Amino acid sequence: MTPTQAVTLRSPLRWLALGWADLWRNPLPGLMHGLLIAAFGGVLLWAARDRFWLLAGAFSGFLIVAPVLATGLYTVSRAREAGRSVGLAEVLALWRSGDGRLVRFGLLLGLAGTGWVLTSAGLITLWSPVPIQKPLDFLRHVVLEPRLGLFEAWLLLGALLAAPVYASTVVALPLLVDTPLPVGQAVAQSWRAVASHPGPTAVWAVLIVVLVGVGMLTALLGLVMTIPLVGHASWHAYRDLDASTGRRAGA
Repeated sequence: MTPTQAVTLRSPLRWLALGWADLWRNPLPGLMHGLLIAAFGGVLLWAARDRFWLLAGAFSGFLIVAPVLATGLYTVSRAREAGRSVGLAEVLALWRSGDGRLVRFGLLLGLAGTGWVLTSAGLITLWSPVPIQKPLDFLRHVVLEPRLGLFEAWLLLGALLAAPVYASTVVALPLLVDTPLPVGQAVAQSWRAVASHPGPTAVWAVLIVVLVGVGMLTALLGLVMTIPLVGHASWHAYRDLDASTGRRAGA
C-alpha cells in the first residue's frame, strides 16, 4: 500500500507521479477509459459542430460527468496499492454493479452542467451585441472581442460555478468507490478536505484543467493519456486528503 503523506503545495506533483506509475504498471484499463472518453467526445464534437449552444451543452455535460465515467480507474489504483493487478473485468464489474450512489451523483453533476449552460447562455445573450449561433460566432464576438467585459465575465462565471462542483467531487467520488458512505457524507468530507487544504487543492484543480485542456486542444487525442493520468492521480489525491483531513464521528 502506498503510504499517505502530509498534504503540501508539492503534493499534486506527487499525485501525478503516482498516477503515472499506476498507468505505466497496468496500462490497459486506463488507456481504454481514455480512448472511450475521447471517442465519445469526438462524436459529440461532430454531431454539434455547427450549433454552438448544443456543442456547449454537450461538452459541459461531458466534462462534468467525466469524473463519474473514470471511477473504474480508482479500482485499478486501489488494487495496485494492495499489490494486485486488475483487468477490465473488475472495472466493468464496478460499472455493472449499478451503485445507486454513483448514479445519483452522476445525475446531480448533470444538473450542475445544465445549470452552467443555461446561466452562460443568459449572460452571453444579454451581453453580446450579435446573436451567437455557431462556434465561429462565439470565437469572433466573445473570445476575440477587443473590448474587455463579456469574455472575462464568462470566464469568471465559469470559475464561480465550477468551484463548488470541484469541491464536491475531488474526494467524494473515490470515497464512494472505496467506502459505503452515503452521497451526502462523502460530499461533506470532500468539502472539509478542500477547506482544510485550500492551497494544494487549488493547485490540483489548475493541473486538472491544464491536462484536460491539453487533451482537448490535441483534437481530443491527448485525452487518451490525460484522462487515465488524472483518474489514477485523483485516487492518490483522495488518499492523502482524506487521511490528512480525517472524518468526523458518524461520517
